[in-house]
Amino acid sequence: MPNPTYLILGGAGYVGWRWALRLAAKNPGLRLVLADRQPPTPGAPASCRPADVAPSGQTASIASETPALPVGAEFIACDVRQPLGPQLPNVRPDWIFNFAAVHREPGHAREEYFDTNLPGARHTCAFAEQTGCANILFSSSIAVYGPTNGPTSERSPLYPVSPYGISKLAAELIHEAWRTADAQRRLLICRPAVVYGAGDPGNILRMIRAIRKGYFVFPGSRTICKSYAYIEGLLDSFEFAMARTDRQFTYNYAERETETLEGLVRLVQAHLGKKIPAITAPLPLLVAAASLTQLLTGGRSPVHPTRVRKATLSTHIVPETLINSGFNFRYDFAASLKDWAQKSPQDFLR
Repeated sequence: MPNPTYLILGGAGYVGWRWALRLAAKNPGLRLVLADRQPPTPGAPASCRPADVAPSGQTASIASETPALPVGAEFIACDVRQPLGPQLPNVRPDWIFNFAAVHREPGHAREEYFDTNLPGARHTCAFAEQTGCANILFSSSIAVYGPTNGPTSERSPLYPVSPYGISKLAAELIHEAWRTADAQRRLLICRPAVVYGAGDPGNILRMIRAIRKGYFVFPGSRTICKSYAYIEGLLDSFEFAMARTDRQFTYNYAERETETLEGLVRLVQAHLGKKIPAITAPLPLLVAAASLTQLLTGGRSPVHPTRVRKATLSTHIVPETLINSGFNFRYDFAASLKDWAQKSPQDFLR
């Protein structure tokens, strides 16, 4: 029996690259195809800027541009906004992992989310049908729930309000239509909370570095809930879902324990062994400061008014489906910090 082929769309992104590393380590002989618009770069996964689109149908020259690919892996430049067949002529996947998306907010015009995420879903499903692939794992988002005021599980209503959330819900429906057309097909849909971990320069790392430097400002209330998804736990959930036999398995991924923002800060302080004063600032003042920072830096600062507003919103995501299915959550926030520091100690030293 030939070795299986796994196709990772968005394979140069943060989740796709980490998933590729794990798959290669655990599955000797696996043919692993990473498809993205540009090759992965050390410490900086591919961005989602339209200007970064690579020529389709070309195998990238990666010797000097990318970190070493996992054994058995190859990179192919690919744009999911275009049909995949001509770009991946020699790929007949047993599994397709669709992580390709425009997702950062802020950072894109409203139409960019729809112009990438919807064609990406359609082309993924069409390629699966053309090649006879019966298995897709699609990474959606908790943004499909829209703003929430309390615990949010898979039973909660879907009311997305952002272009990103709306496009992700539409993409879910496109994948579901593909699955229901054939009883032998399998579809796994994961809705992750904000993902963090080794090498990711997001909100959690910014918090860690601010506390390490001796300051932290709470944006509004200290008691808002914040659900996050540690990358290693997220990858555990992929393995768990694949091992099941469900024809469709849709689930939230966040760590089982949701902390308040103040609780997260205290856990980081405990991990670093550094007690610092932390003040609370009103939202209007922080938004004004972020706007001024954007003006002074020509828009290059990561401190953005939209990002500041998002930081004040509560997210309490309950991974109810995984809990009820017996999934083993290996990481609470403290355990994730310890694991992260072991895997990438340099992240904690800047």
